[in-house]
Amino acid sequence: MPLQTASILNGATISATGGTSVTLSPDGQQVVNGVHLIDASVTDYRTRPNVTARTRNPALQSDGYYGKGRRSMTITMPKVLANGKQGFPCFRLELEDFPEMTQAEIDKLKIWAAQCIVDADFTAFWYTGSLS
Repeated sequence: MPLQTASILNGATISATGGTSVTLSPDGQQVVNGVHLIDASVTDYRTRPNVTARTRNPALQSDGYYGKGRRSMTITMPKVLANGKQGFPCFRLELEDFPEMTQAEIDKLKIWAAQCIVDADFTAFWYTGSLS
């Protein structure tokens, strides 16, 4: 199904099933307002998956209102390419929210985002960039 007729579920429950648990642990890399986590079970540094998480809390603006906060994660799965060069394929996730938002409003954003990543209606976009 093309993006123009994609459907999203309101109030859906999102979960992952199957697979094997991977424990992420900090590796000491400094991240301003964040943390860098690695899959230490991968012994080859060149291909070790990692996650960088950052946060920026809402700040009081000059007009007396709070601005948006920002939460972001970058998931990187390093790869040694066929030509021998190092590649860093990644997926970036970002949430911008306001202090006035309810947990339900934030949950709705997260659930829609998760569906845009895994729902079959969006597969062609992620695989080939198809917009139709």
